[in-house]
Amino acid sequence: MTEQTSETRAAGGDATGAAAAQARVLNATGGDWAELSEEAISLGEERIVVNMGPQHPSTHGVLRLILEIDGETVTEARCAVGYLHTGIEKNMEYRNWTQGVTFCTRMDYLSPLFQETAYCLGVERLLGIADDVPERASVLRVMMMELTRVSSHLVALATAGMELGALTVMTIGFRERERILKILELITGLRMNHAYVRPGGVIQDVPPGAVDAIRDTLPGLRRGISDIEKLSNENPLLVRRLKGIAHLDLTGCMALGVTGPVLRATGLPHDLRASQPYCGYETYDFEVQTWDTCDAYGRMRIRINEMRESLRIVEQCLQRLERRPGPVMVADRKIAWPAQLAIGTDGMGNSLDHIREIMGTSMEALIHHFKLVTEGFRVPAGQVYVPVEAPRGELAVHLVSDGGTRPYRAHFRDPSFHNLQAVAAMAEGGQLADVVVALASIDPVLGGVDR
Repeated sequence: MTEQTSETRAAGGDATGAAAAQARVLNATGGDWAELSEEAISLGEERIVVNMGPQHPSTHGVLRLILEIDGETVTEARCAVGYLHTGIEKNMEYRNWTQGVTFCTRMDYLSPLFQETAYCLGVERLLGIADDVPERASVLRVMMMELTRVSSHLVALATAGMELGALTVMTIGFRERERILKILELITGLRMNHAYVRPGGVIQDVPPGAVDAIRDTLPGLRRGISDIEKLSNENPLLVRRLKGIAHLDLTGCMALGVTGPVLRATGLPHDLRASQPYCGYETYDFEVQTWDTCDAYGRMRIRINEMRESLRIVEQCLQRLERRPGPVMVADRKIAWPAQLAIGTDGMGNSLDHIREIMGTSMEALIHHFKLVTEGFRVPAGQVYVPVEAPRGELAVHLVSDGGTRPYRAHFRDPSFHNLQAVAAMAEGGQLADVVVALASIDPVLGGVDR
């Protein structure tokens, strides 16, 4: 460590510069950390600032945490976001209402079907067709959302296990998630960013054999969840890293607008599926999962229990799909776009029979199809706010229409953005190593934060 005095730094400067240069400048060039820290303490320099991220395996994306530490104790924690900004909300103002689905599905890339559903529920309410959506379409929405909830929680537990050193939890979590991604690909054609939910219903019904494939997958998923539970709850080292860590009580959650498993870990059974039902959730049999420890351990237990409840809802959806056939899109062809789909050698698109019909037998159908795809339908002027219960908490969409074919404004309340405010409350006063635990228990997705 070398020292630069005012003579070497302020030569030729004015009086102000010379006065400012009186402070000693220390350059660390090596040596033992204990010696360096003792030197800093002797100079009264006890404030140490550490950057965690934005590229760090424990920040769940490109999140930067600015931590002030005193030894191993965190004295101040601040979040810096914006490294993944995509401008999705602004881009939606330049696309028609149907094309907006392909944008919002890409925000929180671990729960795309929740964003699609919230957005389409808002569009349907503005159109005044909320009651016209076929029951089968609502059942499919519920089933796909609950499968996505399990997939998202599996990633949360897997990445948390990886960050805390429980690598077997990570491998099992991603293995079980792969089962769900295969189902989603079977039904929508894509593993992620599906654009499956559309205003008026869903893009297509489940293909033949999909119900049996889902039913055959559920037992394996349950075994995988049990394996994760055993590896987590019966691992004394992991439990000690979680219990009493990242504490945030009900008062703190209310003050910060925190929702989801973090809020329910305080004992409050707040779940929009039960308190403000949508898509017919009031007709399903499930229990809202809570815990009363206000810590990272309780949030882990809630996610494990919620996965079992989600599979319970999926089973009820499968029974309804078998017993209640019917359409999956509103009957109004001025809204139902695209009209008919088929899976062929070139991927997924309009069925050849439908193309032959509109091009060869009906000029009016061809004109209507062209205008619907290129221009889109018009939505009456107004605004709406629609919330749904996503894996990380309350996800809501605020849509404003000026009567045109595109949104005047589309804004999303993403739970990750609001829940990140709790990092300071959870981390300050705790150990530096527990910052990773606090962040993992929140389970933020930066795609939703920087939308």
